Amino acid sequence: MTAEPVDLLVRVVGPRDDLARPLFDDLAREYGTRYGGTPDQVRQELERYPAHEFVEPHGVLLLLLEDGDPVAGGAYRRYDEQTAELKRIWTHPDHRRRGLARRVLVELERRAVAAGYRRTYLTTGPRQPEAKHLYLTTGYRPLFDVAVDPETIGPLAFEKALGPG
Repeated sequence: MTAEPVDLLVRVVGPRDDLARPLFDDLAREYGTRYGGTPDQVRQELERYPAHEFVEPHGVLLLLLEDGDPVAGGAYRRYDEQTAELKRIWTHPDHRRRGLARRVLVELERRAVAAGYRRTYLTTGPRQPEAKHLYLTTGYRPLFDVAVDPETIGPLAFEKALGPG
């Protein structure tokens, strides 16, 4: 793993912001490859939530920028009064294995606590073992049997308590 750069900037953006386009374009390509469907079909699925759900105070979409370019990002939206649902954790393919997704998670969790959430919830796909590994190694509790073939489960749900206690 390469050293984490010191010049990363966290930027909050709207889902329709031009800076967020690489995140959604890359997710559409990757999910299409892993699960099937054209990039346009997958993009429609990615955009099924209204944009206002990812805007403060109840949600956020943030990017990590390196030299002005998005290299990683993620979002949360209100799941319920106490729970933020994490969505679209992403790292640009050229910047993987640098700990950026973990950094995005930490920032999303920090902001969720500041917004009054006490828990996070998320689902990831069964064909994303690197995402499953990330959540298992960052304190997320699987809401499924980890001994079962993920392909037989469908979306893999996780939760994590935020803050003290």
